[in-house]
Amino acid sequence: MKTVTFNLSLLALVLTSCAAKETPATAAEEPQTLVGTWTQPVPGMPELRQGFELSADGKATSIGMATLKYERWEQNADTLIISGQSIGNGQTIDFADTLRICQQEADSLVLLKGEMEMVYHRD
Repeated sequence: MKTVTFNLSLLALVLTSCAAKETPATAAEEPQTLVGTWTQPVPGMPELRQGFELSADGKATSIGMATLKYERWEQNADTLIISGQSIGNGQTIDFADTLRICQQEADSLVLLKGEMEMVYHRD
């Protein structure tokens, strides 16, 4: 019995972890937009913020990250792709980060990059 209860609990956790919220759309609803400024505390320095600004024209700007120069962004369903240049050690490398949108609210955004979960808040 303990095994069944544990397995059911584990299944519930897996199903709710990073699950897309499905709500019926109505004509009066405004679609959630990623346009805006999204930041999070810098790991180990919670008094500082880092993140990005996404413009309606597809331009992206990094915030508090001198070595990452975000330039563009696009959204495809539950995927956010931010591209730009990584600057450091005397070289500049083009990059594109593909992030899974796990949860999006008016003032919060949860992204997954591989196994790493990143939580941002709208400024």
